[in-house]
Amino acid sequence: MPNKPWLVHYPDHIAKEIDIPKQSIPEILQKTARDWPHQTAISFYQQDISYQQLERSMDRFATGLQQNGIQKGDRVAMMLPNSPQFVMAYYGILRMGGIVTQVNPMLVERELEYILKDSEAKMIVVWDQLYPLVKKIQPRTQVDIVVVVSLQKHGDNDCPEVTFDDFLASDKERFSEVTIHPAEDLASLQYTGGTTGRSKGVMLTHRNLVANVVQTYEFFKDTISIGHDRFLTVIPLFHVFGMTSGMNMAVYTAATNILLPRFDLGEVLETIKNEQPTTFPGVPTMYVAIANHPDAEAYGIGSIRFCNSGSAPMPVELMKTFENRSGAEIFEGYGLSEAAPTTHCNPRFAKRKPGSVGIGLPSTDYKIVDYSDGIKEMPPGEPGELIIRGPQVMKGYWRNPEETKNTLKKGWLYTGDIATMDEEGYVSIVDRKKDLIIAGGYNIYPREVEEVLYQHPDVQEAVVVGIPDKYRGETVKAVVVLKDGSSFVEKDMLAYCRKYLAAYKAPKSIECRDVLPKTSVGKILRRQIVKEEKEKGKQTM
Repeated sequence: MPNKPWLVHYPDHIAKEIDIPKQSIPEILQKTARDWPHQTAISFYQQDISYQQLERSMDRFATGLQQNGIQKGDRVAMMLPNSPQFVMAYYGILRMGGIVTQVNPMLVERELEYILKDSEAKMIVVWDQLYPLVKKIQPRTQVDIVVVVSLQKHGDNDCPEVTFDDFLASDKERFSEVTIHPAEDLASLQYTGGTTGRSKGVMLTHRNLVANVVQTYEFFKDTISIGHDRFLTVIPLFHVFGMTSGMNMAVYTAATNILLPRFDLGEVLETIKNEQPTTFPGVPTMYVAIANHPDAEAYGIGSIRFCNSGSAPMPVELMKTFENRSGAEIFEGYGLSEAAPTTHCNPRFAKRKPGSVGIGLPSTDYKIVDYSDGIKEMPPGEPGELIIRGPQVMKGYWRNPEETKNTLKKGWLYTGDIATMDEEGYVSIVDRKKDLIIAGGYNIYPREVEEVLYQHPDVQEAVVVGIPDKYRGETVKAVVVLKDGSSFVEKDMLAYCRKYLAAYKAPKSIECRDVLPKTSVGKILRRQIVKEEKEKGKQTM
């Protein structure tokens, strides 16, 4: 019998099991536009777009797609920063039955070519700054149509391709209705980051995406106020966390979505001061930056009531610092692309356990199993692999039956993450199964060591990796970024770690850097540091 999230008492008005509406993602926007037509849907650098206007733009873009030969089931790539055009194109593609293929604008030529080839995208909507890159590889792909987006008011009128504005000029009365089957039809191909191997296209249906929005809203219905919240969305919309928690959730709850294309601390603080957001979905590095700014309170960060943190572990000390300065509550959760993405979060209606990712969302089953056999359930407190079952779980990997078979087994999603669960059903992520350090036969979980480092008064960011060791197989190394004004003495920090960690867990070396490598969403790239250390090891052999 799977462990249930409702080992914790749910109040009567929050459903433990929910019926997922048989809707497509565009139908959510259509309903919000009917109910809140004049509500501001998007705020972008003094440009306000109402839900009525957003719906019209969606229909026009969908019409433009049809008139250019795009059909239901075709893949349409998007390579854009956060902007109104992103939202319009996303919903427009889904409106006519297309499949959005999300592309990170920071990808290099080889990575972009792989995704376009693998998805067999027929069209790409691209930021004009990246147009030369797309044109360079287009002959090696199946992309026939390139739609160019300029974020400047006066874009390049000499662009040789069709522009986004050309598409929006389409007559929506010429749109041919398309039947979408939410449980079967794909909405998005969400390519994994490739940090654990070759990037894979996660197939998410309309039902997967609708389910995750409804699950999250039900879980936080006491916190989110329909038609009255203001989201600050700086997490990238092309990332699965931004797509669901920053875009689709805002539309579902008729919120105003304040979009920023990238995280610049000064701009974020000025935006908070001027726009007074109430909800801030973010990642730990964003909260680090705000919490360490000396004048954060002067920018009115107290307007933020609700923060949901994902994509990377939230160090407990960081959470305390941010909450003390802002007055907001951070609810750490857990998810992955394969689950659209959210499966767990700390609840508002029950005990919040810092350091855990909380309990499962409604209609989400989960258990911790032995990571060697994948079957035997582990007792409370014992680590194993977290597996999940629910309506948000993907259909599979795009044209990759072998990987699908390895990840989806008898209806369960095997996450590859090592976790523990307590008697109340709260889950704590220990580490990626692939990040486990085995030194002298001992299992060492990097996150445990990182938590100790984050408690050091001089440490702003930390990451722990295993590096090759001739005697122990692997040994522990930490890489840290210090707070402004702090000085680094390796022997003192090593002594600090030995004080709070068992000898076999304590780092044997600590390196200080100015910055840590990160993904576009702000997640620390542990695997890049591992790769660097392996290269160093080869050079010294």
